Amino acid sequence: MEHHVYFWLNEENKNPDDRARFEKGLASLFEIDLVEGGCWSVPAEVELRPVVDQSWDYALSMRFKTLEDQCVYQDHPDHHVFIDGFKPLWAKVLVMDLA
Repeated sequence: MEHHVYFWLNEENKNPDDRARFEKGLASLFEIDLVEGGCWSVPAEVELRPVVDQSWDYALSMRFKTLEDQCVYQDHPDHHVFIDGFKPLWAKVLVMDLA
């Protein structure tokens, strides 16, 4: 299964120091043993069309072997460290999970 998360940062947190810290936090999530793979990124510089949404600042894509692994990940202490440490930086988060 795949877990996709989109983050919109607060305007005041779109500075180089906060971005670097946030990127390290995103990378740390891949150290959790339940995560099979994935990546994080920023919007690609593609041709703008009516169907393209580039309003977000960061996207996180993670793969899990099973839905159960993803559920356990949600309560993993390191996942909560990320949430608690970075929640003040984001204005909005959107999650889309794929079977």
